[in-house]
Amino acid sequence: MIFPLNAPMFDLLVLSIVEKEDAYGYQLSQIIKNVSSTKDSALYPVLKRLQEQGCLAVYDQPYQGRNRRYYKITETGRQRYFTLREEWRAYREAVEKIVEGGMENG
Repeated sequence: MIFPLNAPMFDLLVLSIVEKEDAYGYQLSQIIKNVSSTKDSALYPVLKRLQEQGCLAVYDQPYQGRNRRYYKITETGRQRYFTLREEWRAYREAVEKIVEGGMENG
C-alpha cells in the first residue's frame, strides 16, 4: 500500500537513509519510491530545505565522468532524525492500537 508523504515523513525517510551512509539524490528517490509514489522532482526541495536547516551537508564526487551530489547527515540532522524517529514510533503505536481493536476515547 502506498501512502502520501508529508514533510516530517519525508524528513524522517531521508535522514534515516543518510544516517546509515551518505547517498546521492537519485539513490534516495529510488529507496523512497518503495513506500511512496512521489515523483523524483519532489525530493529535491526536501533535500534543499534539510540542507538549509543544517541537517544535511553536501559534497560532489566524480562518477563516470560526471559529478554526483552526495548528502551527508550533520549532527543537527542526527538530532532531528532521533526526534522524528521517536515521534514516528509513538504515532505508529497509536495507529496500531486503533487498527488492532479500537482505542478508548479519552
